[in-house]
Amino acid sequence: MLLLALDTATPAVTVALYDADGDRVLATADQLDARRHGELLLPSVDRVLGEASRTLTDVGRLVVGVGPGPYTGLRVGLATAEAFGAALGIPVLGLCTLDGIAYATGLDTPFVVATDARRKEVYWARYADARTRVGDPAVDRPAELADEIVGMSSVGAGARLYEDTFTGLRTDLAPDLSAAALARLAAEKLAKGEDEDFLPPRPLYLRRPDAQVPTHYKVVTPT
Repeated sequence: MLLLALDTATPAVTVALYDADGDRVLATADQLDARRHGELLLPSVDRVLGEASRTLTDVGRLVVGVGPGPYTGLRVGLATAEAFGAALGIPVLGLCTLDGIAYATGLDTPFVVATDARRKEVYWARYADARTRVGDPAVDRPAELADEIVGMSSVGAGARLYEDTFTGLRTDLAPDLSAAALARLAAEKLAKGEDEDFLPPRPLYLRRPDAQVPTHYKVVTPT
């Protein structure tokens, strides 16, 4: 079975085609550009399929990172995955983007993953090992985390931005997600029958939207 994995929850626009039966990555495309998710994603999908000499109709499952991430970029990947899923009539499996970054580390000791949430904040989560998240992802200012992550290894672009807080930064590990890791993680869960671990393909924002529906309207007509 072929898995097509993609993620746009971070500045990385990443796509991978994975052969679950053969346990191998057939092709990948990874680009860093926080402003061009919509322009880069579909050409990346085409390039990956072309390099593997496959078409979309060969894909048996779609895997998509659900974040956490900024609204604009995150929705590009999710909308694309859902559109492909609906057109092809195949399942769309959601996974936490931070889990994909964690899985790629291969670490077997506790650590933290942090990505840039902008506004001087990070999206982050703790892990017991590369496959086991401890608690839910959160968004916080780095200074608020200092006591919780002291002495722990850390990975991710968010950790690199705030090295004074993430003092256990592992610069030897990739800071950004590759869809290849997301695909491998999904394939492992499918092989183990861990279907309940997949998330709906819906965005994990963690923040409230900036735009709010007014609750108090000013009366401008005569009473």
